[in-house]
Amino acid sequence: MTRMPPPYEPVSYETEHPVIVLEGVSGIGKSTLAGLLAARLKASVLHTLPEPFTGMSALVRRQLRPLPQFGFYLSGLLHTADRIRHAGAHGPVVADRYRSSVIACHSAVHNVPMDTVTALLEPFRPYLAAPTRTYYLRCSESALRERLAVKTDVKSDDTELLTIPDRLPRLLANFAKAAESDDTAVWLDTDDKTPGELADWVISDLEHTLA
Repeated sequence: MTRMPPPYEPVSYETEHPVIVLEGVSGIGKSTLAGLLAARLKASVLHTLPEPFTGMSALVRRQLRPLPQFGFYLSGLLHTADRIRHAGAHGPVVADRYRSSVIACHSAVHNVPMDTVTALLEPFRPYLAAPTRTYYLRCSESALRERLAVKTDVKSDDTELLTIPDRLPRLLANFAKAAESDDTAVWLDTDDKTPGELADWVISDLEHTLA
């Protein structure tokens, strides 16, 4: 990537704190695990999309066509990268969704090939803060349905996951493809495991990685 003008370059911080990213389909348990990890590691927890984007996302989905929608989510991703760098200067960071979610979800929702979406984002990749580990959560469809049935903050992403034909298989395939090309990827099977057990495993894996 050509060197960008100073106002467009990311702010650099001297830090060695780990950045943990959790990826996977809606309802699989990312937010619960993020909260546990943040408490155990005394880490900041961030979500992609962060505010002020979160409050605008429903309107964007209704009123913007696919390419402007992608621009909106890309902007939110870049803002998340800035927040990760800032928070990482003070301690560990746990990100609930990040780059792979933007690509996988946009591709699945609009039936655009993953490679096309990845190419759109590629010029901005150097701006993104690099994760230490990206944990891709997966579970069986039956377990996912059970989790969605008791979820208290159900959003359109959750309901569409199981009501729109082929949405779930497409998303699962997209996340699998994203993980294949992700040097920080680690698969985390969540069937028959409590959130506490998953947090224990992630922390053990992270300690081994940083040793």
